Amino acid sequence: MNTSDIHDSRYSWFRLAVTLTIAMVANVGLWAIVVIMPTVEAEFGAGRAEASIPYTLVMVGFAIGNLLIGRIVDRFGVTLALNSAVVVIVFGYLLSMWAPSMTILSVTHLLLGLGCAVGFGPLIADISHWFLRRRGIAVALVASGNYLSGAIWPNLLTGMLAESGWRQVYLTLAIITVVVLVPLSMLLRRKIPLDAHVAADASSSLNTRNAGLSPRSLQYLLGLAGIGCCVAMAMPQVHIVAYCVGLGFGPAVGAEMLSLMLLGGVISRLISGLFADQFGGVRTVLIGAVLQCIALFLYLPYDGMVSLYLISFTFGLSQGGIVPGYALIVREYMPAKEAGARVGFVLMMTILGMALGGWMTGWIYDMTGSYRAAFLNGIAWNAIPIVVMLMLVMRTRSKSPQAVSSAG
Repeated sequence: MNTSDIHDSRYSWFRLAVTLTIAMVANVGLWAIVVIMPTVEAEFGAGRAEASIPYTLVMVGFAIGNLLIGRIVDRFGVTLALNSAVVVIVFGYLLSMWAPSMTILSVTHLLLGLGCAVGFGPLIADISHWFLRRRGIAVALVASGNYLSGAIWPNLLTGMLAESGWRQVYLTLAIITVVVLVPLSMLLRRKIPLDAHVAADASSSLNTRNAGLSPRSLQYLLGLAGIGCCVAMAMPQVHIVAYCVGLGFGPAVGAEMLSLMLLGGVISRLISGLFADQFGGVRTVLIGAVLQCIALFLYLPYDGMVSLYLISFTFGLSQGGIVPGYALIVREYMPAKEAGARVGFVLMMTILGMALGGWMTGWIYDMTGSYRAAFLNGIAWNAIPIVVMLMLVMRTRSKSPQAVSSAG
């Protein structure tokens, strides 16, 4: 196959299907802790903030793993990265099962998050090499694996949780991880030729000059925006089950709302991917951040069961395209050979935002006795990505063709 035929090819779409399947299984560990949070809170006699720490640490591990595993993908390829991560994920599940206290459980979730990271940024970076014209929808589909995992698995795990307890849930997930990920990883051994990066790098170099920012400066700016949007995003995603328990609706209703929220996120990611193919990642993130802010406001006046079902779905529809949009900006403005590390850094910052937001929301709840202040806190943080994306749009527009030409 000629290098010109590699991008957007039939093999590219096959690889995308395999990658999406892997992502749906590799990401389960992020959502399992959300489902079992009320159970472990009761078992260990913890407060809401303390019970949020395992989620916070799983996200910290997830964040670090996106950066570290992204570097491994750049150097050794995605298959080695996947098989190494499987070992870490399985140990994370098994050690969590034997945890005698909330402190030990929190530490084991740091390890679990480190392994689960392979199912997000590293896979997004890898699949981005195989597409040019349809990169937006390809990245959105792989990123949707995270939300599909959250939409499907919580409902499956709720029944097992009620019958067998959370430790049996984790044992089952450890077995599924090995059975699914190891064979599928072997289908991704093929590497893209280096000269296939030429077209992508030419486009990213032009975009960088047009924005008037160095790759490092842009990377840090995107990281700041990522923290802001994901502190806001974490409030409903992490605490919707606990929120519903507090309102008297029960954990099953909360799990259904989480699934509905994440299904909305999948739809949002697909629509955003198509939009990004036409208008780019910056505008995609800007629109998503504005819509997310509006959706967060809706939680303030309404707390009825029907209202929360509708608002949760609306929230998912608003924010699903934001995080993959950051990965697209990286690929649109930075060299292909640095994709794993650059995408890994920016997504690491978004995940740290989720971790911070998950803990912060629990702390605010413990301090105030309600989630209202937490919603207001999320809205305030949400202003950061809006400001950053508006700045990028304005800087790009302010560059005249003549100025861009002289910069080159």
